[in-house]
Amino acid sequence: MELIDQLTNLASRAQKQITHIQTEEATKNALVMPFINALGYNVFDPTEVVPEFICDIGTKKGEKIDYAIMRDGKPIILFECKHVGGDLTINNASQLFRYFHVTEARIAILTNGVSYRLFTDLEQPNKMDERPFMEFDLFNFQENDVAEIKKLSKGSFNIEDMLFAAYNLKYMRAFKKYFDEQFTQPSADFIHFVSKQIYDGVLTPKLKEQFSILVHRSFHQFLNDKITMRLRSAMVDTTGQSLLAAEIPVAPIVEPASTVSTPEPTDKGIETTVEETEGFMIVRAILRKTVAVNRVVMRDVQSYCGILLDDNNRKPICRLHFNTNKKYVTLFDTEGGERVDISSLDDLYGLASRIRAAVQRHEAKPLETPVA
Repeated sequence: MELIDQLTNLASRAQKQITHIQTEEATKNALVMPFINALGYNVFDPTEVVPEFICDIGTKKGEKIDYAIMRDGKPIILFECKHVGGDLTINNASQLFRYFHVTEARIAILTNGVSYRLFTDLEQPNKMDERPFMEFDLFNFQENDVAEIKKLSKGSFNIEDMLFAAYNLKYMRAFKKYFDEQFTQPSADFIHFVSKQIYDGVLTPKLKEQFSILVHRSFHQFLNDKITMRLRSAMVDTTGQSLLAAEIPVAPIVEPASTVSTPEPTDKGIETTVEETEGFMIVRAILRKTVAVNRVVMRDVQSYCGILLDDNNRKPICRLHFNTNKKYVTLFDTEGGERVDISSLDDLYGLASRIRAAVQRHEAKPLETPVA
């Protein structure tokens, strides 16, 4: 079984068991040991996995780390476990710090069974970094996350490759965080840097204020343009003619009034992702010959992204469930709706007839009661 399937199964079991896991030991047995086993290590073979690994450190004798993954009699990966839901701050990783320093292991993992934080020594040799180079969430992972975790597995582990990947992941993570911050609310330094690339004159306070709005808008418009181009290239029939005769409508960009800050979302805690926006646009494109596209509306909530006809919750077309480790959609071409698993956004095209049928069903006979 592929690693992604094993992790998906583990996540499914964990979600059912998590309320019954009351201790750190139960966390290890129900979550951490199956995770280690999924990586290909035999948790019952002490030559591969040593629980309660002991290593005397100076005056500290008999101190234990929860698990050590072994190769050729030497530890290569260390695990320190906390109770499920427990805090994983660096202040709770004191044993990992000490063991990392005195063993040959170059990878250390701090986990509560659901979240796994991976550390190495990129900052100073033989001293564990204070910040992880990667975080893996059992309840919310993507295929590229699994590809990185697979490098820890028994059949793939190579310390040089792992350290190279750790270096890349650390800085990619930092870059992505920076891009996300600038996309949401560009900083004054970023505004100044970008503006100087295209404007040779003196940046007066008034120009800076104007450019802050334009940079923010350009960022969002650039993303929308990229999504539209991707859809245009994908939605071409066998004759080579584009199925998108008209421009695909996209969500409007809301400009900040006169400052760099952006308006807060109406529903706090709800973040519409790029994938959800793409999914919505695909559904609109599918329906453009069935109904006017401005009647197809997206309404995002905490657990899913709903797509409605006429912005009416009595007329659901479909729901996009993209914030789980396995994507799926709920289709409403039948009473009550039906779940359909998908592997990528492209699978929505294969559901086009059912998406159209949902609209036709509402047009023929509107639902009398809201769908929960």
